[in-house]
Amino acid sequence: MERTFASDNFSGVDPKIMEKLMEANQGHTFAYGMDPLTIKAKEKFKETFGDVEVFFVYNGTGCNVLALEAMKGRATCVLCPETAHIFQDEAGAPTKITGMQLLPVPSEDGKFSIKAAEKFQSFKGGLHKPEAHIISITQATELGTVYTPAEIKNISAFAKRNNMLLHMDGTRLSNAAAALGCSLKEMTADCGVDVLSFGGTKNGLMFGEAIVFFNKELAKDFFRLRKQNLQLHSKMRFISAQYLGLLEDNLWHKNASTANKMAKYLKKKLVNLGVEVTNDVMANIVFAKIPMEVLPEMQEFSYFYLWNEYKKESRFVMSFDITEEDVDIFVDKLEDVLKKQSICLSEGTCCAS
Repeated sequence: MERTFASDNFSGVDPKIMEKLMEANQGHTFAYGMDPLTIKAKEKFKETFGDVEVFFVYNGTGCNVLALEAMKGRATCVLCPETAHIFQDEAGAPTKITGMQLLPVPSEDGKFSIKAAEKFQSFKGGLHKPEAHIISITQATELGTVYTPAEIKNISAFAKRNNMLLHMDGTRLSNAAAALGCSLKEMTADCGVDVLSFGGTKNGLMFGEAIVFFNKELAKDFFRLRKQNLQLHSKMRFISAQYLGLLEDNLWHKNASTANKMAKYLKKKLVNLGVEVTNDVMANIVFAKIPMEVLPEMQEFSYFYLWNEYKKESRFVMSFDITEEDVDIFVDKLEDVLKKQSICLSEGTCCAS
């Protein structure tokens, strides 16, 4: 199968973004972000997000780590949900690079729980306890849930009351905004976010992420911090051009909406087959219990992750270029394999031949 459901990192480049890259590949121009395309892209970010400072970097890990580094104070640590990407999937990079400890807050739905975070406030002022000055949330979460603007505002208010800053890992911010019918600004600046890691690679870009400072004081001297941490791209125009393409004509919304729509379509098809879908599909992620006996053959056909072996739960992530035909082919194959192995699902249609 040409397309897979393992991750939106597996997808290719949106044709419009590829056009922008080709247009940028003309002649010579200034390096290190002094080129006209980067200047234009920064203006586009201001049109989209408001009065911000934006810096382009290579990848998502660097984007998150440097955003946190820019927010760092003395003897600080970071509060984040226990399911957060920065805690579970960055190989310890945030702590290695920033020196800050990550304090995981218990979470049942992937979201930051203010109630669960309250206990860490007792650490403040202590000689032996780490003191959190940053909260980091992921939008959409690793479990596919989506924060509403009201929820983000509440977290921001909690942060401000406790002298903390709010970081948003927005690797799938576009999917969350599209799902709730919000603008990118309504999801961030209007909710009190201080710094945003704005992802593009999962939504049609070839490479490159953006760090957006709503709290512009935190951006002071960041240009040097980016260089020191190996994230300064010399031919910056090739990142900037992609973000111009993503923000122009709301391509970010179109791509994210397609991925979200395909996630709901996959859920419908799986449920009709009798497969248990374990999450409320809000953005572009579906969790489902595919019978373990058929996993090897189905993963060979079109790869996806066994996300939680204990729960026998697989994860499917829809990309901007997934079509209904792709989903139909996958589900038809699953039905055939179930019948071939005489497996009856606990709910729905029996697949035994």
